[in-house]
Amino acid sequence: MASSNRPRVVILGAGFGGLTAAKALSKDADVTVVDRHNFQTFLPLLYQVATAGLAADHVAHPVRGALRKSGVKFRMGSPISVDHKNKSVKLDSSEVLEFDHLIVALGSATADFGVTGVNEHALGMKSVHEAIGIRAEVMRRFEDLCRFEDQTRLSLSVVGGGPTGVEMAGALAELKRGPLKNDEANAAEHIDIYLIEAGPRILPMFSEKLSARAKKDLEKLGVKVLLNTAVQQVKPRQILVKDGSVIPSEVTIWAAGVKGEPTGGLLNLPLEGTRISVAQNLQVNHYPHIWAIGDISSAKGADGGFLPMVAPVAMQQGRWVAKQIMRAARGHALQDFKYLDKGSMATIGRHKAVVQFKGIQITGIPAWYAWLWLHLFYLLGGRNKIGTIADWTWNYLTFDRGNRHIMDSL
Repeated sequence: MASSNRPRVVILGAGFGGLTAAKALSKDADVTVVDRHNFQTFLPLLYQVATAGLAADHVAHPVRGALRKSGVKFRMGSPISVDHKNKSVKLDSSEVLEFDHLIVALGSATADFGVTGVNEHALGMKSVHEAIGIRAEVMRRFEDLCRFEDQTRLSLSVVGGGPTGVEMAGALAELKRGPLKNDEANAAEHIDIYLIEAGPRILPMFSEKLSARAKKDLEKLGVKVLLNTAVQQVKPRQILVKDGSVIPSEVTIWAAGVKGEPTGGLLNLPLEGTRISVAQNLQVNHYPHIWAIGDISSAKGADGGFLPMVAPVAMQQGRWVAKQIMRAARGHALQDFKYLDKGSMATIGRHKAVVQFKGIQITGIPAWYAWLWLHLFYLLGGRNKIGTIADWTWNYLTFDRGNRHIMDSL
């Protein structure tokens, strides 16, 4: 039973935002974290699992391990309803958790933007399972190509020119140019990689100069970058474009965007689009005991637009909400959240990356090393850090990738 001066806080979601909030509250509140998985996925490196650069277990870390010695409780499950009157949330395990404050940090899901065939014929990349599925499908098609021993071509398409799409396309190109070429040169030469972007440039959140540099680097790797190319329909072996043209695509990877996790809709909370509607202090509108952070939150930046669905936003919001909950418990006035933009970065391939921080723009080798070390810093778990360093070092020295396993059906 919680003591009278320690608020009971239930956090839905063990991603960047949820775990950050839990740790920040652990000394002053009785906290329970709920997630449908017993591990946290390091989403920024999922594309490396999908392209055989990292072992799958290097991007997953046990939630209980992350919360060890913090006093925070963990329940594996999904919320199915919230009783707002009695301040309790029911899980699919039938357990009911009472709370003084509820933090919704459920994250995001792949958004198809109404494009026909995405759910049926394209591969998303929001989970370890999906990343392993992409890797298996690419390798399975490569094995087919090796078996044919003719002029058949294999087209791999990545839809979406944001950081995820750019990094995915670059990693596929390096997989083709290195390990697959060494495995079977003729088959590798018959692989085409497309990056498809509806807008006029890739990486639109970066400066035009860095966008152009990223496009040039991708093209050096052999990626066919298609701009102003809006997808109308995804079919099993091709993509139909709105201008009537057709792009061959045996494997289509959908990286065109995300939306608030649909589970949030079960909680009977106000929505803005697919995100939970919040005030600037991150309280859910009309529900002062409920907060929403990260990808599922409708928090807006200085420009009036939704904040980007990236880890730094979720982590800053997690720390902020923890402070606001304790301010509320002490009877202090709440404060509005302001996001501190620490810049953006994306890697294209070996020695190729772009970094933008306020007025500073970095490209090439310095940007690539900055990307490597920042992601390594935020990766949870000493074992995962060591394993990732080992994989990256092996890949760098040998131009090989040892995780080319087809394991989706095991």
